[in-house]
Amino acid sequence: MNRPRHTGTGLRLHAPAPGWSVAADVVVIGSGVAGLTAALRCEAAGLKTVVVTKARLDAGSTRWAQGGIAAALGEGDTPEQHLDDTLVAGAGLCDEEAVRLLVTEGPDAVRRLISTGARFDTDDEGGIELTREGGHHRRRIAHAGGDATGAEISRALVDAVRARGLRTVENALVLDLLTDAEGRAAGVTLHVMGEGQHDGVGAVHAPAVVLATGGMGQVFSATTNPSVSTGDGVALALRAGAEISDLEFVQFHPTVLFLGPDAEGQQPLVSEAVRGEGAHLVDADGVRFMVGQHELAELAPRDIVAKGITRRMQEQGAEHMYLDARHFGAQMWEHRFPTILAACRAHGIDPVTEPVPVAPAAHYASGGVRTDSHGRTTVPGLYACGEVACTGVHGANRLASNSLLEGLVYAERIAADIAAVHAAHGLTARVPATVPYPEKPAHPLFAPQDRFAIQRIMTDGAGVLRSEESLRKAAERLERLAADARERLEQHGKTPEPGVDTWETTNLLLVARVLVAAALLREETRGCHWREDHAGRDDTAWRRHVVVRLNPDRSLATRATDTADFPPTVPPTGTPGTRPQEQ
Repeated sequence: MNRPRHTGTGLRLHAPAPGWSVAADVVVIGSGVAGLTAALRCEAAGLKTVVVTKARLDAGSTRWAQGGIAAALGEGDTPEQHLDDTLVAGAGLCDEEAVRLLVTEGPDAVRRLISTGARFDTDDEGGIELTREGGHHRRRIAHAGGDATGAEISRALVDAVRARGLRTVENALVLDLLTDAEGRAAGVTLHVMGEGQHDGVGAVHAPAVVLATGGMGQVFSATTNPSVSTGDGVALALRAGAEISDLEFVQFHPTVLFLGPDAEGQQPLVSEAVRGEGAHLVDADGVRFMVGQHELAELAPRDIVAKGITRRMQEQGAEHMYLDARHFGAQMWEHRFPTILAACRAHGIDPVTEPVPVAPAAHYASGGVRTDSHGRTTVPGLYACGEVACTGVHGANRLASNSLLEGLVYAERIAADIAAVHAAHGLTARVPATVPYPEKPAHPLFAPQDRFAIQRIMTDGAGVLRSEESLRKAAERLERLAADARERLEQHGKTPEPGVDTWETTNLLLVARVLVAAALLREETRGCHWREDHAGRDDTAWRRHVVVRLNPDRSLATRATDTADFPPTVPPTGTPGTRPQEQ
């Protein structure tokens, strides 16, 4: 048996040795639309599949998606038009082939989702009811339950997983990738939080590992992301030696319910579909300030609307703007947007009779673990899809409601690739030799209270508005946190106890460092990356991607690609898992 190495960098989270293990053909980490679709397709191909998820099967970001799923399903709409809108929103950094795959395979993928059991809202003739959102020139957003699309998709997929008897491990935080001596994925270590099928730290051995862990919104103080979105997948991939691309492009949703300047954690989202149905953005005087700033006014791409709101707030010294949809009337609010109506009323705001206070908050990471068109990362056997991945679809700014579609389409492509590799090479779970777990940690963990410090640092220095000065201060403050922890370990042998809170905080610090490093390198304003000190878009110098790797000494290797082309991750032919040398 080949002697395994735990990760490509030699770095891992300090944790107890695995006390149990299971074997599979595929282990999928995450239970949103991407993870469950990949798992169902792998199971349908005859692969023994295990799903690991951090909370309950239905507790990820997909459940919170309000607006819908974009696809060229309407009369007169075409994939080419959907492609054009996506490329415009991506501000010159989309991989056109990746987008073409998305928009051409998307409609049938949605139909397969419907056949799985998802029920979308229909019109009087029984056809799928479609709406518009920002950046779309046509009505192509399918929705369910008015504004509960994600909840319906999650319900359908979870029901299908349970009906087919897939093995699931809930309440489990993934820790690190296991690899064999050749550097191929061989499974993951994970910690089950007391309520799953196993307790404590264990391992799932599998030759194919699919990361579908969602985003990292909790790196900021205010976000639309659930509390589980702590960047665990990106952090695992970094420690495994994978490349991360374009992490500076964090989309701030322009219309998040404003709960006060000190509000932290997950904030209620006011879906873009509200503007798609005719709501207006106004200031305290009732002025529609987006009119004249873009041909689509309130329905401009999200980065433009977020910047428009932020500028108006700065000009007026205001903490928020307003979304005015009083003209909808009670019936439309109750039928089309019941979830948002309930959230607003729960916080003492009635959108039927008054404008809704809104402000931008961290929403979606357009960058992530770099993949190819089959979801393969730069680590053999490790795949990624959904928000944790950077497929090249979103470029510098995700087009509204493309995220659910991307998760759906690329999860199917991953499952097809794994099935093809399995059929051709008969790969089976490699059970690595025991990895030594030293009693003393080689690297520090970070205390739970450091999480709030990280969030404040990132909100202050790397939020909607950024500059060299703010980013350098953020980098210095993050490094100070890391240096203090290293000093406590080196001089006193002390580090916080291993546990979910300390592992999450350690992951957040790592992804924060990468985000800040990428944002510092990109000296321009593009998409949702807004540099006050470099206000213009510079295609000559910066129509290219920022790629980051973690070095064994925990430093970051950050570089820009030579062109706007999305770099390959695997050779077009040859043994699965081999990788070309970087040019």
